[in-house]
Amino acid sequence: MGDTKRPGSGEMVAIPSGEFLQGAGARYPEEGPPARVSVDGFVIDRFPVTNQRFSRFVAETGYETTAERPVPLPGKREGEGVWTEPGSLVFTPTPGPVPLTDWRRWWRWVPGASWRHPAGPGSDLSGREDHPVVQVSYADAGAFAAWEGKRLATEVEWEFAARGGIDGATYSWGEASNRGGVYANTWQGRFPYENRGAGEGRWVGTSPVGSFPQNGYGLSDMTGNVWEWTTSPWVAAPTGSGDAVAASCGCTARREAASAEVASERSRVLKGGSHLCAPEYCLRYRPAARSEQTEDSATSHIGFRCVADAMVWS
Repeated sequence: MGDTKRPGSGEMVAIPSGEFLQGAGARYPEEGPPARVSVDGFVIDRFPVTNQRFSRFVAETGYETTAERPVPLPGKREGEGVWTEPGSLVFTPTPGPVPLTDWRRWWRWVPGASWRHPAGPGSDLSGREDHPVVQVSYADAGAFAAWEGKRLATEVEWEFAARGGIDGATYSWGEASNRGGVYANTWQGRFPYENRGAGEGRWVGTSPVGSFPQNGYGLSDMTGNVWEWTTSPWVAAPTGSGDAVAASCGCTARREAASAEVASERSRVLKGGSHLCAPEYCLRYRPAARSEQTEDSATSHIGFRCVADAMVWS
């Protein structure tokens, strides 16, 4: 795998064409059954898009993200003059143990939350320039990718890259557990109220990209840190897996359920899990893991990276 780069576009890694076993048959029903699929070669960002890269995009284009725009209240149409404040969804730890059946217990709608203020007013990007950008919707990620002359990955491309050449393994690094956050930035402690931090930096929340070991293709943060958008539309368990050992969990929060506005009806597949994934609740920091997210939702644990066709990006 070779490295390739264009000025200001982020370091990329060439992924060869190949075949792999997509999905899993023994965890969540929407991940199975596994099937062998082929993938054409492509190139992919070594790291998730950072706040620094996204800042440059906004500075040069004047782009306004979904979370920075007012949205209509239910039953109202654009032009009718009834709008909510711009905002987004922010993870908020609970004071103590709670039932893990309703994500609304630890997610809240925060007016003013956006990529510039990921935890809401009063928060900023100081010291977080090399952290992955969050609070970006599907449209935001696509706009950035187009600006760099790239695109977002399909689910198949993303999973192939995340596996790093280890076909059929549970994790992108093999079969070892992530206790202590050795391999990826995931929740260490009791979700959703106690997190001891992952890795040597004891990161709680996002971590600087590249803080954890690269996979076999030389890619960083393909699992953990932030969920990543793909272009693949979500299809609710078209086949399912009779071998699944756990019911699907609500790993991602949705804009329409946390606030009053109307949301998009379309959903896309997210991949990779995030710093909020905990084994007892959301064992999603695996290449096979997938989660649904409405296109217009942005949260404090969703980011993205870009890809390009190998023949185009040369």
